[in-house]
Amino acid sequence: MNFIKNNLANAITLGNLFSGCVGAIHLILGDYQTTAICLIFSLILDFFDGFVARALKSNSNLGVQLDSLADMVSFGLVPGLTMFKILEPSGNDLSGITLPFEIKYFGLLITLFSCLRLAIFNLDEEQKYYFKGLNTPSNTILIFGLYYAFKHEEIFVSLLNNSMIMIILTVLSSWLLISPIKMIAMKFKSMKLHDNYPKIALLLGAVIILIIFKTVGIPLVIIYYILISLIFQKQLK
Repeated sequence: MNFIKNNLANAITLGNLFSGCVGAIHLILGDYQTTAICLIFSLILDFFDGFVARALKSNSNLGVQLDSLADMVSFGLVPGLTMFKILEPSGNDLSGITLPFEIKYFGLLITLFSCLRLAIFNLDEEQKYYFKGLNTPSNTILIFGLYYAFKHEEIFVSLLNNSMIMIILTVLSSWLLISPIKMIAMKFKSMKLHDNYPKIALLLGAVIILIIFKTVGIPLVIIYYILISLIFQKQLK
C-alpha cells in the first residue's frame, strides 16, 4: 500500500510523458487531431500529479524531476514540432528572402527555451504563487491552438502562412518563457477576495472568450492571460 501511495503521483506524471510522446509522433505523421487529444490528457495529468502528491503527502525530489522531464516532451517538444510543421511549407523562403537552409528548424527554438524555462523553474524558489515568465503548458496551448484553428477551422490562414510573422512569434514565445514578467498562477495564498482579483478576472475573461469564439478562442485565451497578467503585475507576489 505504501508503495502505491508513494508512487501514484509519479505514475500519473509518466502518463503525462506517454501522452506527450504519442502526441509528438502523431504530429509528425500529420494527425493533429490525435495530438490535440493527447495534449488534453497531458494537461489533465500534469494538474493531477501535483494534486495527488499533495493529497497523499508523497512529494519527493524524484517527483519534481519527473514532472519537468515529462513536461519537456508534452509542453516543450510538442510546441517546437508544431512550429516546425507550421514553417515546413515555406522551405528556405523567408518572406521572399531565399536562405541557404530550411527555416522550419527555427521552430525548435521553442523547445530549447522550454527546456531552459523548466530548468530555471526548478531552481527558482520565488514562483510559489505566481509564475515568472509564461509557463510551458500555456505556451503550448498558444502555439498548438493557433495550428489547430488553422487546420480544423481554416482560421489564421494568412497569419500562419506568413513565415516572417511565424519567426517573430517563435522568438517572442521563446523570450516569454524565460522573461521576468510575472504571470498569474492558480495557486491561492489566501481566500480573501481582494487577493484573488487577478485569478477571478482571468477565469471570467477566459470563459467569455471560449463561449464567444469556441475553438478559435483557445489561443486567444492565452493572449488574454498574458495581457491580464501584465495589468495585475503589482498584485502578483
